[in-house]
Amino acid sequence: MPQKDGKRGQGQAPGDEVGQKFHCDNCQANVTDGVRISCNECPEFDLCTTCFSRGIELGAHKNDHSYRVVTRHRFPIFTEDWSADEELLLIDGLRQFGMGNWKDAAEHVGTKSKEECEQHYLDVYVQSENWPLPDMGREFDVKFAQPPSDKRNRSATPGKPKILSSQPSNHEIIGYMPGRLEFETEYENEAEQVVKDMLISEDDTPEELELKQIVLRIYNGKLDRRLFRKNFIFDRGLLEYRKNQAIEKKRAKDERDLLNKIKVFARMQTREDFEQLSLGLLNEHALRQRIAQLQEWRRNGITTLEDGAQYEVERSQRLSRRATTQRDSVHLLERLQKIVASRTIRDSASGSAAQRQLGRKPAGLGDIESAEGVELLSESEKDVCARLRLFPRPYLAVKESLLAEYARVGQLARRRACDLAKIDQSKAGPIYDFFVEAGWIKPLREDEDGLAMDVDGPLPVNAVAAMDAREHPAVKSEY
Repeated sequence: MPQKDGKRGQGQAPGDEVGQKFHCDNCQANVTDGVRISCNECPEFDLCTTCFSRGIELGAHKNDHSYRVVTRHRFPIFTEDWSADEELLLIDGLRQFGMGNWKDAAEHVGTKSKEECEQHYLDVYVQSENWPLPDMGREFDVKFAQPPSDKRNRSATPGKPKILSSQPSNHEIIGYMPGRLEFETEYENEAEQVVKDMLISEDDTPEELELKQIVLRIYNGKLDRRLFRKNFIFDRGLLEYRKNQAIEKKRAKDERDLLNKIKVFARMQTREDFEQLSLGLLNEHALRQRIAQLQEWRRNGITTLEDGAQYEVERSQRLSRRATTQRDSVHLLERLQKIVASRTIRDSASGSAAQRQLGRKPAGLGDIESAEGVELLSESEKDVCARLRLFPRPYLAVKESLLAEYARVGQLARRRACDLAKIDQSKAGPIYDFFVEAGWIKPLREDEDGLAMDVDGPLPVNAVAAMDAREHPAVKSEY
């Protein structure tokens, strides 16, 4: 999830000459000073070059979206101490906050003071000979814009931080006011409504006094519960939201799930006891994972740590290739489904659906040539349908089921194919054999117990797509 505050935040960034900061929306890497890939279709979505090369898809973003490559513009264009990015930020700040609002414009630039912004605008734009345009013909010997020497010396000393008023919208946790140690909305926020109009007078009867005392005791109980929750927040450091979020992002997903499950015990323990419990459970989880990994190595005949490290590298590569194969197979099946759906709608509109009727004689080669969906079959598929006396529509449904299962699992045995076909096994078996001969499905041998054994692994989906495109002139492959 992207860091919204850091992604378009204002202020100095480490090693950044401009006020804005950018982070990769997938790995949260800082791409402020490097090259980033910005999506043209998803607003505020940036990726680093590593995640972009892996084809990351996150939320509504897909890897086939149009994009643009964005780099920093640090070269000067008007003066040696102002970069092109700073010039753009100055103009953008004046457009947003109004001409003459130098304070907000300087905060938008992030690296210049309001006096520097005002003086630079007067020198470059107002006093230009080509007013209102600046002098566009200047050339500089330096490659990057360099601030003056006195500005670099001043930047070495930290400036005075901006003092914010204690208001609910000026803090890391929205609604918290540290000057008053209160929240805008407290626990049982309506508790005071019961006692705000209560009066105790000498004319009250004993029953009325007893009733008011009971109401006050209830109110005091609510205040105690409110104070307990507030102290719990302060003691556990829950107000440091960004710090806690950064620590949590560094953990693995299974570790985060484990810590989320034990948070219910935090109220029953002190801070130190809960930290020890969390640390102990994380250590146990790591030991269990390591033991399971060593057991897996032993089952595969690995006896040294070097061989185990090599095994993990090859295993991750196999998983990556399998994920890519499955994704490409799904794309191929989606295209086939769209083609079949469009043909069905067009044929039904022209009245071809009237050809499907009960009691027709077994299909022959002549019947198949005039049957619905025959244009989606290759010549070899037409021969198979004619030999098995199977119409194109049922054949296409069987084909879609078998190829989808093969793309999902990466392997497909003959027995499993017959079960998925949901037709007579005398027809399902020859169809499976035809797919194997065509190269669409890798053949599997079965052991004595009837279990399918993978010999060489699944055929890459690029080869399947190429064969399918060669057999089906109507389908254009993208691979």
